[in-house]
Amino acid sequence: MSDSVFVDTNILVYSYSATEEAKRLVSRKIISNNITVVSTQVLQELSNVLHRKFGKSWQQIQLVLTEIGENNSVFTNNIATINRACKMAEAYGYSFYDSLIIAAAMESGCNILYSEDMQDGHIIEERLTITNPFKG
Repeated sequence: MSDSVFVDTNILVYSYSATEEAKRLVSRKIISNNITVVSTQVLQELSNVLHRKFGKSWQQIQLVLTEIGENNSVFTNNIATINRACKMAEAYGYSFYDSLIIAAAMESGCNILYSEDMQDGHIIEERLTITNPFKG
């Protein structure tokens, strides 16, 4: 096992994908081979995607959320996280919601943030590296 890593919503979406097999395998490997952390925001975004884009029922979504809660640490965003996100957005130019993911990753002690949507290789405050696991 390695240090804790943070996974963005898209990593979880791909881990349940029926159409993106290569990305599903990469996502599941990340989750299986690491101590993974997700935030309450990631769970909210995943629920929305599963319902709106994949037509999953709320009962099915609850089962997915339970499974994720059993296999990942869940970080709860709080006012300090939100304030830190505002500072991240100003300092690095990411959207507020991406900055909230970054802030949660940092507050949960992760050194790697896996995301397909942010700048691959970007190092935040000399300790958090954003990594696109599908690049290349």
